[in-house]
Amino acid sequence: MSSNSEATSLYPYTPSHVLPAIFSVLIGASLVLHLYQNYLYKLWGVTFWMFWGGAVFLTGWIARCVSSYHTANLNLYIVQTVFTLAGPPIYSAMAYNAIGRLLNYLPMHSPLNPNRVSFLFIYLGAAVEGLTGAGASTMATALPDISSFENGGKLVKAALILQATVEVWLVVLLWVVNRRCARAGMLPHNVRMLFVTLYGTSTLVLIRCVFRVVQSFAEISAVACSPSCSSPVLEHEWYLYVFEAAPMAVFTLWLNLLHPGKYLPREKRVYLDFDGKTERLGPGWIDNRSQWQTFMDPLDLEGTLKGKPAHEPYWQEAERWPVCENGSFAAGSASNVRGRAQKIHEVFFNMAISCYYV
Repeated sequence: MSSNSEATSLYPYTPSHVLPAIFSVLIGASLVLHLYQNYLYKLWGVTFWMFWGGAVFLTGWIARCVSSYHTANLNLYIVQTVFTLAGPPIYSAMAYNAIGRLLNYLPMHSPLNPNRVSFLFIYLGAAVEGLTGAGASTMATALPDISSFENGGKLVKAALILQATVEVWLVVLLWVVNRRCARAGMLPHNVRMLFVTLYGTSTLVLIRCVFRVVQSFAEISAVACSPSCSSPVLEHEWYLYVFEAAPMAVFTLWLNLLHPGKYLPREKRVYLDFDGKTERLGPGWIDNRSQWQTFMDPLDLEGTLKGKPAHEPYWQEAERWPVCENGSFAAGSASNVRGRAQKIHEVFFNMAISCYYV
C-alpha cells in the first residue's frame, strides 16, 4: 500500500487481503450446505435464519475483501462494517427457533409457552438487529463528528449487551430444561445432541459479543482522546478474526454437522412421552387465557409464579394421543428425509463414503 493510500485509509492497520477471502469461502460453503440441508429436511420454519444470516454475513466478508484493496472507499467500508455486525444476530435467531421447537418436543419440562419463547427471543433479536444496523452505519459515516460517532457507538454497545443478555437467558433456560429432563430420565441421543449444540453455539455468540463490546468502548475512547488512547484491539486485525470471524464460522459449520433436522420432527405437535423413546402426536400447546391476557403476559409469568399455569397438560393423558407411525427420533428410527430428497441424500452419502475409502 502506498503512503498516500495509508494516509487516507479508513482502517487503523493494513487490512489482510487473504483472510477475508478465506472466511468468505468458508461462510459461502456453509451457506450452500444449509440450503441443501433445508431442502433435505424441509425444516425451513426453524432453520431459515441460517440462510438469511449466512447471506448477510457473506456479503459483509466479500465487501471486506474488496475493501481491503480500496481502503479509502467509504461506501465499501460502511457495507463491510454493517453486514459483518448484522450477520451474527440473525444466526442467533435460528437457535431461538430451535429451542422453541425443542420445548414443544418436551412440553412437560418447559417452564414457559414454547411458542411464545420463540417469538420473545426473535423479537429481542430484531431489536438487536435494528440497533446494530443503526449504530454501525452511524459510526462508519460520523467522523469527523465525534458526537455522532459516540452516539452510534452507544447504539452498537446497547445492541451487543442486549444480545449477550439474551444468550445468557437462553443458556439458563436450556439448563433448567436439561436438568428436568435428566431427573426424569428423558435424555435420549437426539435431545442430548440438541442441548450440546445450543450450549455450544450460545457460547460462541457470547465470545463474539464480549469482543465487540470491548472493541466499541475502545473505538469511542480512541476517538474522544485522539491517538494517545489507541488500543491493541483496534490496532491489530487478528482480534477480529479470532474473536468474531472464527467463532461465527464454527457456529455455522457446527449447525451443518449437527443440523436440528436430524434430531427434531418437522411437526411441532409431536412430543416425547415419559419413557424417553415413544413419540406421540398431541394437540400442541393450548393456552386457556383470553387473547388480551396472552398479549399482556405472553409467557404466562403470572400463572407460572402462582403455580397454576394456564395451559393444558395434555402429556399427562398419553393414551389420548396416537403414537407416531413413522418411528421415533429419540429411538433413531425416524427421519425428516423423504422421497426424492432421500435418494439425493443417499447418493451424496455414498459418494462421501467412496471418497473416504479412496
